[in-house]
Amino acid sequence: MSEESWRELRNRRMAEPGAAEAYEATRLAYELGKTVRNMREERGWTQNVLAREAGMTQSAVARFEAGGTMPTLPVLERLAHALDADVEVRLTPRAPAA
Repeated sequence: MSEESWRELRNRRMAEPGAAEAYEATRLAYELGKTVRNMREERGWTQNVLAREAGMTQSAVARFEAGGTMPTLPVLERLAHALDADVEVRLTPRAPAA
């Protein structure tokens, strides 16, 4: 029995149905959390301060910043309001329509 390398395992798992979509959703959640964390830290705020300003719990902020949850639009709006920021959601075509 040969050991499977990480790359081989990743490639096999990514070929499974729905894996690419799940990976992209996880990447997006991580990027959103990273952005909020950076904005919070730029203000010198703790997670507790952001949670209070956004009407959330500290643990909810921590999960969000770690990319552990995919937020709803209302949660994004509350975080944005607390951070004096705007939420922008857009769809951008990948290629010109035929």
